[in-house]
Amino acid sequence: MQPYRKAAFYTLGCKLNFSETSTLARQLAEDGFAKVDFTEVADLYVINTCSVTDNADKKCRNIVRRALKTNPAAFVVVVGCYAQLKPEEIKAIPGVDLVLGANEKFNLVEHLGELQKKPAGEAIYGAIKEVRDFVPGFSYGDRTRSFLKVQDGCDYFCSFCTIPLARGRSRSESVAETMKVARKLAGTEVREVVLTGVNIGDFGAGTDENFFDLVQELDQLEGIERFRISSIEPNLLSDSIIDFVSRSSRFVPHFHIPLQSGSDTILEGMRRRYRTELYTNRVQQIKTLMPHACIGVDVIVGYPGETEAEFEKTYNYLTELDIAYLHVFTYSERPNTVALRNQNVVPMADRQKRSKMLQILSHKKRRAFYESQVGNTFPVLFEAENHGGYLHGFTSNYVKVKYPYDESLVNQVLPVYLAQMDRDGVMKAELLVPVAV
Repeated sequence: MQPYRKAAFYTLGCKLNFSETSTLARQLAEDGFAKVDFTEVADLYVINTCSVTDNADKKCRNIVRRALKTNPAAFVVVVGCYAQLKPEEIKAIPGVDLVLGANEKFNLVEHLGELQKKPAGEAIYGAIKEVRDFVPGFSYGDRTRSFLKVQDGCDYFCSFCTIPLARGRSRSESVAETMKVARKLAGTEVREVVLTGVNIGDFGAGTDENFFDLVQELDQLEGIERFRISSIEPNLLSDSIIDFVSRSSRFVPHFHIPLQSGSDTILEGMRRRYRTELYTNRVQQIKTLMPHACIGVDVIVGYPGETEAEFEKTYNYLTELDIAYLHVFTYSERPNTVALRNQNVVPMADRQKRSKMLQILSHKKRRAFYESQVGNTFPVLFEAENHGGYLHGFTSNYVKVKYPYDESLVNQVLPVYLAQMDRDGVMKAELLVPVAV
C-alpha cells in the first residue's frame, strides 16, 4: 500500500458517471488514498467527463485549471466518455497527466505509478469495439440514496448519439451477480436505490435474463425501502414491468421515458425504435394503473430537418400528454454521428427559441402535476441539507416537499400530507406521525 495520499473527484454528466466515480473512489481508497472535496488540496484529481454535455472540451479545460490552481503539483487524470472519444485532444490540455479510455479507467490504480507530473500528457485507450467487460458499481456518500449501475453501453446507435462510440456495446452482469452488489447497498444506511445505466431496459441482452427478472428479484431485497427506475426506453418498458410496479411496495410510481420528438418523421430520422403511438400507449398504461404516477420525458429540439411544423407536432403532442416534467436538450452536432449527413440544419436561434418554449411548458406541467397531488398522503424520504430552515425530500411519486428542519427526520421515510405549493414551487408537507422531542 502506498503512503497516505489525497484524491479529489469531479463528475460531469449522468447518474451513471456518478456511480462510476464512486467506484473509482473506492478503488483508490483501497490503495491508500483519502477522498477529499475537489476544492481541497489533493495529490490526485480525477475528472470524469461526459460526451453529451455541450462544450465538453471547454468544461474539461476549466476543471483542470481549477484543480491545478488549488495544487499546481497535483497529478491530473481524465476519464469518461469524452476521454474515450477525444483522448489525444485531452492529453494536450496543459496540466493533464493521464487520460484513460473506456477499457482502462477501472484500472486507474495500476496506471498511477508514483504520481509524478509529466512534461506531456499520456493517453491510454483502445478501440471501443474491444470493450467487453462490465464493471458494476454504485454511488455512496449521500447516505439517503444511491445510484446502482446495472447496465452499460448501448446497441441502438441513434443517429444523434455518441454513447455507443464512447461506451461500447450493451452489457451487464447476471441477476445473481447484480443482487450481490445490491445486498452490499442494503447493508448501508441508504434508503433509496436508483437503477441506472445507459440503456437499463436492455439488461441481460444476449442472455436468457432480462430487466423484468432483475426488478422482481430486487423487489424481494430487505434493507432497501425504495427502488426508482431511471431513464428507460419506451419500447423496453413492458406491460409486465408497469403492472409489477403498480403492485410493488418497493418500486415507486415514477418513470422517466425518453421521447426525443413528438413527430414520427423526426423519430424515424433519429433511428428511434418506436413511434408516438407506442409512447402514448406506455403513458396511458401507467396512468391507468397508477393515476398518481410521475412521468418525466426527455426531448430534443432542433434536430436536422425539424421544421416549424414538425416542432409544433412535438409541442402539441407534449401539451396533451399526461406527464409531469420535461428534460429539454438542444440538439448539438456530434462528430461521427449519422445526423451530421442531414443538411437541413436548424438555425441555432430557432433551436434556442424552441428549447425555451418547451422549458416553459415543462414548468407548467410540473406545477399542474404538483397541484393535482395536493390533499394526498405519500411517504417522503427526507434529506440532510438545511434549506433556509427546511428539510427537503421527495415523495415516492417524485414530488419535492419541504418541512421545518428537524435533524431527527433525516434519512427517514415518513408519511406526509401534501398541504399546498409554496411560492418556490416546493410542496409544503404536514407530518402524519408524531415527532420525538
